[in-house]
Amino acid sequence: MSTFDTDSGRHLLTPNDAKAPLRDARLRELGLTDRADPEFDAFCAELAQTAARIVGRPNAPYAMINFITQDHQFFAGLYTPPSHDQPTPGTSAEGGPEVGRIMTLDQGYCPHVVDRGKALVLPDVCAYPRFAGNEVVDHIGIRTYLGAPLIDTQTGTALGTICVVDTEPCPWGREGLAFIKDRAEQVIQLIQRRAG
Repeated sequence: MSTFDTDSGRHLLTPNDAKAPLRDARLRELGLTDRADPEFDAFCAELAQTAARIVGRPNAPYAMINFITQDHQFFAGLYTPPSHDQPTPGTSAEGGPEVGRIMTLDQGYCPHVVDRGKALVLPDVCAYPRFAGNEVVDHIGIRTYLGAPLIDTQTGTALGTICVVDTEPCPWGREGLAFIKDRAEQVIQLIQRRAG
């Protein structure tokens, strides 16, 4: 997978993904298709609460378990911050755009984590020109990202990611990095248990 287009001499918004067919086949084999998973949702709620404590925040950020297919991303697990007020249709509880379960491959940073095969920590996405222009910065207001790949132990392929995002920069540090890697391992163990 490459993020550099030699024809144009520019970095691509979405990495070229030669492993997508293998990943799609493995996701189907594991039954990880485009459907919400209540167990993953509960895992994401705990993930968000713990991430908030790590950076000393009173409110939990967004958290996702994201599987990357050939043509889109799907959040099988999703946590969005709660609100005491009812949001207006099409907006999140925080008043920003609603975060759905499906995103294009050009949105967000998870395809880059899958490409790298290792965790990505962006305390302030606006400080990284390569990532600052991503649509999620303007559309959702994302300012920080912490994500790790979900590496399938059978194939060695990154199936997707586990990540935390927020609308304010966060100093994740080494504790945040260790935390997200640990949670990625837990999700892989859960997937393996289900596969039997």
